[in-house]
Amino acid sequence: MPFFCNICPRACMAERREDSGDGFCGEGLTARVARAAPHMWEEPPISGERGSGAVFFSGCNLRCVFCQNSVISTGKIGKAVTPERLREIYFELIGRGVHNINLVTAGHFLPAVLRSLREPLPVPVVWNSSAYESLPALRALEGKVQIYLPDMKYSDGALAGKYSSAPDYPETAKRAILEMFRQTGPYDLGEDGLLRSGVVIRHLILPGALENTYGVIDWVAETFAPGEVLFSLMSQYTPMGRAAEFPEIDRRLTREEYGAAAEYLEQSGIEDGFYQELSSAKEEYTPDFDLTGV
Repeated sequence: MPFFCNICPRACMAERREDSGDGFCGEGLTARVARAAPHMWEEPPISGERGSGAVFFSGCNLRCVFCQNSVISTGKIGKAVTPERLREIYFELIGRGVHNINLVTAGHFLPAVLRSLREPLPVPVVWNSSAYESLPALRALEGKVQIYLPDMKYSDGALAGKYSSAPDYPETAKRAILEMFRQTGPYDLGEDGLLRSGVVIRHLILPGALENTYGVIDWVAETFAPGEVLFSLMSQYTPMGRAAEFPEIDRRLTREEYGAAAEYLEQSGIEDGFYQELSSAKEEYTPDFDLTGV
C-alpha cells in the first residue's frame, strides 16, 4: 500500500516505498543505517566512560550546507535494516557496555523505529535530532525516549533558509523542544554522573553569525528555569559539505567569535550545561560511516 509521508514538518506527502522514496529526505520506509558503535564524543553525561551506543541513520529532512555527516545525510550511504535487526543492534551495543542507545537523525524512519522500540530497553534511549520535527511524530515517541538531544541551530529564519532550506526552522524547533521537555520534565542526573532523562539543547556557533547564537541563548534562558534543561555550546564547526559555496562560512571560528559567544552565555543566566573548547573543531570528530556494527 502506498505511504504518502507527512512525518516531518515539511509534510511533503511524497510517496515512500519500502526501498525508495521521492520525498525531501530521499528515503524509503525501510531504515538505513551507516554505523552503529560506541561513541565517546557526546556530552559527558551521555558518553560517560564506556560511550553512547550511537546508531547513525542515513538521509535527513534538512539540507545543511555545512553538514559534517553529508556523506550519509545526502550521499545514500547506509544498509537497509528491518526493525527486528535494529533491535538486535541495540542489544549488541548494550552487550558492549554502552550507557544508552543513541538514535542519530532517525525521525524520517519513525515507523520502523517505533516498531524497534515496542518493548522497553534496559538502558535510556537518546533521540539525537535537528529538532526540525513535527509534534505528532514526537508525541508518538512519548514513553519510548528518555533523553532528547536536539539541536537549536537557528534563531534567524533567514539563515535557516539559506543554509538548511528551512526558513521555518526557528519556530518549528522551539515547538519541538517544548514538546520534548513536556515529555521528560527537568533533567535527571544519576549519582554516577550519567543522564537518566531530560533534554540537552545543543547549539553550534556558525562563523560570522553571533547574533544567531545570541538569539538561541536568549530563547533558552527566557524559556527554561535553572535545573530544567542542559545547554551545550558547541564550537566544533568545520567547513564541510557544501560550505565552500558560501565564502562567509567557509572557515572555522575565530578565537574572538568563540570568546564572545562564551561570554554571552555566561551572562545569560543559564547555569546548567557545557562549553566545547575551540580546539574541538577537528574533522576526526566525524566518525567513519563504513557500516560498522550494521
